[in-house]
Formats: sequence, structure tokens, C-alpha cells
Amino acid sequence: MSSRLESIDQFSRCPDAPLVPEFPIRFREVEVLTAFYRTEPAAITRLVPAPLETIGDVVAVHVYKMGDVDHLGALNECNVMVGATLPRATGALTGGFSVAQFITSDGGLAHGREIHGQPKKLARINLEAREDLIVGCVERNGIEILTATLPYKQRESDVNMLMSHFDFRLNLNLKVIRHIDGTPAVWQITGRRLSEVRIFECWTGDGTVELRPNAQAPIWRLPVLEPLAGFWWRTEFTLVGGEQLHDYLSAP
Repeated sequence: MSSRLESIDQFSRCPDAPLVPEFPIRFREVEVLTAFYRTEPAAITRLVPAPLETIGDVVAVHVYKMGDVDHLGALNECNVMVGATLPRATGALTGGFSVAQFITSDGGLAHGREIHGQPKKLARINLEAREDLIVGCVERNGIEILTATLPYKQRESDVNMLMSHFDFRLNLNLKVIRHIDGTPAVWQITGRRLSEVRIFECWTGDGTVELRPNAQAPIWRLPVLEPLAGFWWRTEFTLVGGEQLHDYLSAP
């Protein structure tokens, strides 16, 4: 008699209609509006867990429009990041720690939370050109909580300028999953890098970021003190598995 128990190597529940796809996941037809701004250093420190250490006072807002994603179709996303470093005996790791993340896909939300530990929530997200302006908007609960703008393709940019404030190619996250009795099951700092990245064009200009209060999406607690440069870039990449960088449950 065959067992009805699901295989231990099953990637996602349930087997006939999985919500979370396996790696690798290819993202094509991707447009990104990245806007940087300065905020209060104490506001960043409050959101970054030890042993991570903060870097500077700059926030990066990425608004993605992704037209062709394996398993998931077309979706939009917003990732709000701050610079952070993880001290290690083998050398510190520097990356972008996600303090808030929003997405339009239930599968993308589940994948981000369950696998990477990303703080994703559902929202309405739009990225478009409005006459001579590129506009990225995030709306939750009927409130437009974030609006980022950039002049439309005024100055071409070297893609390396995207990393001028901190290198966000390493995405750092706090992954917390509880047992059924409420005790910690997983408690880690995770890291992942995108693979097979191709950037087709990159433009820069004076960017703006506007935030509005929302108790369920409190990014307004990182107030905009000074807008910095923004970038619009077109890319494609592959999402692959990451690694456990710090395990709170096994650390002394």
C-alpha cells in the first residue's frame, strides 16, 4: 500500500497546487525605479536587528514592474532597503537589509516570506511613464503610502552608480518562523544574490520620494530628510537559493 504522506523533499504545500515555486525562477521584462534619500540614522537603527550593523543614513526604494516571471506571470513589487553589514571572522558581509516589502502576487508573497524571510505584504503597485516623468506608486488600504518620481531618461548612467550608497546586490533578511506552540522554529539572518543578471540600460536624475502614514505599512517612520539621485533601469535576472548567514538558535 502506498503511503499518503507527502514526500519530505516536497518544496511547497500542497503537491497538486503549490503556491511557492521551486528555484530557479527567471524574471524577464523587468523595469526598476530606484530612488535614494537620506533619513534619520536612529530610524534605521531601530529596524535593523543585531548582529547586523547599520551603514549610513540612506534608504533605497526599488519599485519593480516585472512582465514575465516563471510560475508567477506578471507582477509588481517594491523593496525598501537600508545598508547593513554582518561582521564575521572570515570578513564582513555588506548588503541591503529589507525593512519593508510589498508585492501584487500571493505566490510571490508566500515565496518571499517562507523561503527568504522577506517582510512582504500585498499592495497595489504601479510603475509607468507619465509624459516626461517616471512614477512609481505603492497603495495599501486605499492609501498611496509611497510615491517615487524621476525625470524620463534625461541622463544615461553607469550601472555601477546604483551601488554608490551601499551594495544592495546582497539582500539581507530576518527570517522568523514559529512552531505550532509558538516557540521559535527558524530564526536566522539570510542572504541571497540574484544570478544571470543582465542590465540593458540605466538612466539617472534627481529623484523624489513621498511617504504617507499607514499603520499596516509604517515606512513613513523612515522620514525623507533629503532626496538623492534616482535611477530607472531595465534588466532581467534569475532568482536562486540563498544561504543562512547567522542562526540565532545555535549562536552562543
